[in-house]
Amino acid sequence: MSTAYIGIGSNIGDRLAQIELAVALIESALDCRARISPAIETEPWGFVSAHPFLNIVIAAEWNGSAHTLLQKLKTVERSIDASPHRDLSGAYIDRRIDIDLIALGDKIVNDPPTLTLPHPRMLEREFVTTPLKALDPQWRHPLTGQPLD
Repeated sequence: MSTAYIGIGSNIGDRLAQIELAVALIESALDCRARISPAIETEPWGFVSAHPFLNIVIAAEWNGSAHTLLQKLKTVERSIDASPHRDLSGAYIDRRIDIDLIALGDKIVNDPPTLTLPHPRMLEREFVTTPLKALDPQWRHPLTGQPLD
């Protein structure tokens, strides 16, 4: 078993309800009980919007492959909102739900564009690092060994 760290965010609609639904669906899909970080509110990353994000990170135990886990998470994401996360030019846009696989134990996966673990931009994103640190203060980056300070 490995601990999967999963980021969940929402910036339109009933943000908290959509995040709670995502957590419940992930727990059902993975047949587990997740640990949940406190929620934080952040400005959108990579685009301008009047709608701030509400973000959490969850930790769930997973015994399968990283690719299978990603597929399950994307299925959950699409079941809540099948809208694209980018516009026609490729720029990020507002979204009801965004689910990202941040890390899976100490696994390193380099399979772009499908999956890279740990998430390649996780350390640039406060909406990942702050909830992850609250959830697991001892977490260390699998590639660098650095803590989330």
